[in-house]
This record gives sequence, C-alpha cells and structure tokens, in this order.
Amino acid sequence: MEVFEAIRKRRSIRAYESTPIPEEKLMRILEAGRLAPSAGNIQPWHFIVVKDFEKRKKLSEARWAKFLAESPVVIVGCGNQKASPKWFMVDVAIAMQNMVLAAVSEGLGTCWVGSFNEDEVRRMLKIPDNYKIVALLAIGYPREKFNITEKALHMIRRRKKIEKILSFEEFGKQPLKTGFPNSF
Repeated sequence: MEVFEAIRKRRSIRAYESTPIPEEKLMRILEAGRLAPSAGNIQPWHFIVVKDFEKRKKLSEARWAKFLAESPVVIVGCGNQKASPKWFMVDVAIAMQNMVLAAVSEGLGTCWVGSFNEDEVRRMLKIPDNYKIVALLAIGYPREKFNITEKALHMIRRRKKIEKILSFEEFGKQPLKTGFPNSF
C-alpha cells in the first residue's frame, strides 16, 4: 500500500475482532517504529507489547480506553526522559505514528490512547522511573460496530479545509493567488 493511501485509510478503531495478529505483521509494525527519526538519533523510546488478556483488561479500565481489552495487542510507548529531556515525547510520537501507518498497510486498525493511569501502568508493566509513558496503541483487525455517536461526530466535525490550517511565511498569510485544492 502506498503511504498516502495508508494516511487516507487510517481512522481510530474502537472495536476489534479477537483474531490474533500474525507475528510477522507485528514485527513489521514494530520495525516501522524502530526506523523512525529522532532528535540527535538518540532513539529514546521503548515499546512494550501487551498481549495478555488480564493486562489488557487492566489497561482498559481508564475512562476512554474500554476497547483495549478486546484489541489483541496494545503497544505501550515509553520515552526515556533522561536520555532526551526536551524531545522524548515528540520522538516517541513519531515512532508510534510510523507504527500506525504500518498497521494500516498490513490491513489492521489502530487507536491511539492517551487515557491511562500512568502510575498503575508503570507498576503493572515494571517501567523504570526514567521512562515516561507517552501513549498506548491498540492494534487489531477492525470489527464493524455501529456507533451512532462516532458516526454523528464525523459528520458534524469533518476535516478542515487546507486553507483553514495553512499559512505561508507567517501565521494567517495566504498566497497571492488562490486555488487551494479541495482535497489531495
């Protein structure tokens, strides 16, 4: 799958089939994270793959994370704040976005999760103090689930047009000629 196609197809999946992810697919996804750029090439990330149902169930106790129990894999993205105090969060986010796009290209769905109790997750997964948990990433085969709230939100809150989010040379400055494409 071409990368721009993966970007277009990507959406947050909150319902998963119980089908396990083949190891070769999971390893390609993790490799995509490993290959991400980082400030000074420090690579301050560490990723914990959680497949154990009881641990995923515990991760799903956070308010907006109920679906983590049913996703066959949750990747916990951690950043070494001592190795890269200014950039660990950005670097981990870049690596995790690489994983998201790789997962889409493998026919899998993902959902980036920021709803978690860091102290509880740290204790459960034995994460050292110099690492900060940046995000959780649910990965699995999407299960069709009709969610009226989610559908309505996407109808009401569509993607902004490019001219609403883009300036040239300084904030709010538009090009002299018009003609932004409606979509790429």
